[in-house]
Amino acid sequence: MTFIVEENQSLKTFTDNTYAQASFCFLQLLRDKEIKVNGVRVSKDVPLKKGDEVSYYLTARQREKVAYYPVFEDDNFLIIDKESGVNSEAVYADLSRKGEAYFIHRLDRNTRGLLAFAKTKKAEEALLDSFKKRRVEKTYESLCFGLPVADSAILTAYLKKNEKASTVKVFDSPKEGAETIVTEYAKLGSWRECGDDICLLEVTLHTGKTHQIRAHLAHIGCPIVGDMKYGDTAKNKRFKAERQRLVAKKLRLLLDGEFAYMQEKTFLSRFDVKEGIIFKD
Repeated sequence: MTFIVEENQSLKTFTDNTYAQASFCFLQLLRDKEIKVNGVRVSKDVPLKKGDEVSYYLTARQREKVAYYPVFEDDNFLIIDKESGVNSEAVYADLSRKGEAYFIHRLDRNTRGLLAFAKTKKAEEALLDSFKKRRVEKTYESLCFGLPVADSAILTAYLKKNEKASTVKVFDSPKEGAETIVTEYAKLGSWRECGDDICLLEVTLHTGKTHQIRAHLAHIGCPIVGDMKYGDTAKNKRFKAERQRLVAKKLRLLLDGEFAYMQEKTFLSRFDVKEGIIFKD
């Protein structure tokens, strides 16, 4: 596959946002010198300039790795189920190569689950308006270490970004530069494994800030299993959890007018947050 760079950026950033299959095996491709920039093989992340040509030489097995699964499609909308380890931008880039698509919202790279795209300008405007007005029912499931104090709650806190470190921090009281966040959860189940409390939570966002679920749950003592940024590193290693157990599980679009038919549909992700976790010593 060959692509033309549209703006200055690093090779890794370009790969992550353009070609999902190559982003899955980026380091291996560099080791094997299976990426060319302007016809020259490269073995490290290099800066790219607008107009550069980037070519990837993947094996058949690497090309076949699934980045997302189709869930629903009609003339107006496309709902997909994103895999872990792929940027939402790369999904959008792939969809755009196959036909007209409009980017509406995103999930973190390592979060699995449902993403909605529009296929027409009018549908895009309707979706963007619905997200802006919070007329979207979007529910997550997370597998967490620890137990929340209450079985359900609507939590308000304050989130501050650290742009340089690409992290956020959550506070219980207002701080300069921090934004208000509201996170709702309900405990679906809990148990003990290998001496640790584990809980399954259903999470609803009332605000949608960067890393909100991951950081807020960690702040209340329930870090998401497999979260390498805000989670419990020692426990993640012991449970061999190498990706965060967070899924955008349920999606319903509360549109009106000619798109009101979408209100009748509730979409569910195929992914299970407990899949692949080793719960035994």
